[in-house]
Amino acid sequence: MRNVPRSAGLVFLAWCAVGCADPGRAVDPAASAVRSGIAAAPSAMVSAGPNTRLVTLMDACDSTSFNAAVGPGTCSRAGGLNFTQFIDLLSAHQSVGAWQNDPSQTNARLGQALIAVNRGGEVHTFTRVAEFGGGIVPLLNQLTGNTTVAPECLALPPQEFVAPGGTDTESLDETGVIRFQCCIHPWMRTTVRVRGS
Repeated sequence: MRNVPRSAGLVFLAWCAVGCADPGRAVDPAASAVRSGIAAAPSAMVSAGPNTRLVTLMDACDSTSFNAAVGPGTCSRAGGLNFTQFIDLLSAHQSVGAWQNDPSQTNARLGQALIAVNRGGEVHTFTRVAEFGGGIVPLLNQLTGNTTVAPECLALPPQEFVAPGGTDTESLDETGVIRFQCCIHPWMRTTVRVRGS
């Protein structure tokens, strides 16, 4: 079990102020989706067809405590796990089960696409990486033991950030094992085994 001081939450707060928002502005997930060009359509409207595989990005943030600890607009859902519980679970287990990609493993055919749907209350990424690693939040990297940051997480374009209710579509353009992770919550991962069509 890792022993992380409660003040570590301040590091997370500082990151989110820099990484989640324009300087001096609160995070508004809907506005972020519009700025980044990501549709924030209700996720219930998204379904996988014969040429797609659906991946659900989930979390259980409590808006009251997350918004108080990190900043307004960090979490848009009611109820859930409070921020202190989240940090405590992450410290003890290096992941928090409610923050996950579903499925974590899947098979697909060459030429199909993955549609990642954010059904949580926080912004996530669904970033293709060569190897799993840490993300853009140093505190979360420390608590999860992901001290080597995935290089793909270091230069994220705005469209990589998927607001609650938003989607990200990724083409499966090569066979073999393809990996995707959240560059904010680096334990949120999906491995896809792609076979020829």
